[in-house]
Amino acid sequence: MHHSLRLYERHRELFLRYYIFQARWTRLPLVGRLVRRVANTYGKRVSGAYLLTPSDAESIVDIAEGLFLGPCTCRAVFHNCDNPLNAEIMVGLTRNVFLAERAHDYHPITKAEAKDILKQCQQKGLIHTIIKCREDFYAICNCCSCCCVPLRLSREYGIGNALTRSRDIVQEFKDNQHLSTG
Repeated sequence: MHHSLRLYERHRELFLRYYIFQARWTRLPLVGRLVRRVANTYGKRVSGAYLLTPSDAESIVDIAEGLFLGPCTCRAVFHNCDNPLNAEIMVGLTRNVFLAERAHDYHPITKAEAKDILKQCQQKGLIHTIIKCREDFYAICNCCSCCCVPLRLSREYGIGNALTRSRDIVQEFKDNQHLSTG
């Protein structure tokens, strides 16, 4: 697990607010292009989200070694809608950093329960993403278009690397799980 994930967990609400604050700078005439370039580099190399199809999300749930349900941080911070708050599924070994800091926010769920949550979220029109910090995948988030920070960064501010699509995301997750346990 990378140390930046631990830092992010301790202050994730502040990070999300800062990402949106900084993204607004992309609209400034003189510095906007530079801010966008730096943010895209950060999204590609450090922390970003990947869109998942419903099938991808279910496959990742099947591969994950542990699943915990907790609040969607984007929705908890921005409160732009009334979609369900408990819609973030922690996956894999890196979840321990989140559980250590906020054990009261998460509870274990089965793979069947996780798949039911994915279906319910899809029926509500929420998007599935998997979040990655450095090399660690740590959560499947089921977020809305009005609160989702990676989606807002991409759509509203032109920071395309905040939310991308990878055809091989399930294999990347699987490979990452083997590295984490090996």
